[in-house]
Amino acid sequence: MKSREPKSFSELSRKRLDKVFFLGYFGGMKVKTSITLSEDLLKAIDEYTGEYKNRSEFIENAVRAFIINLIRRQQDSRDLEIINQHADYLNREAADVLTYQVDL
Repeated sequence: MKSREPKSFSELSRKRLDKVFFLGYFGGMKVKTSITLSEDLLKAIDEYTGEYKNRSEFIENAVRAFIINLIRRQQDSRDLEIINQHADYLNREAADVLTYQVDL
């Protein structure tokens, strides 16, 4: 059976965001990996790792937050595009509504 394609960008972003939160909540399957970091970044990580179990948990949370930020920026960009596409109509509606405002 063919999987259903998302109806919109927002639905796709929501699914990505849900997946990021879901994996964060339940931990997901861990895969051992190796990365290379600059010494100053590693020192900063070590300085702030205190409230986390270890470097891996700290880095995982940092990457998850970064991905969530990227998804939200994509959503904001798409929202702005939609607003801009309808700006003339929305401005006419706002001007019309203001004509009903009563002077106090």
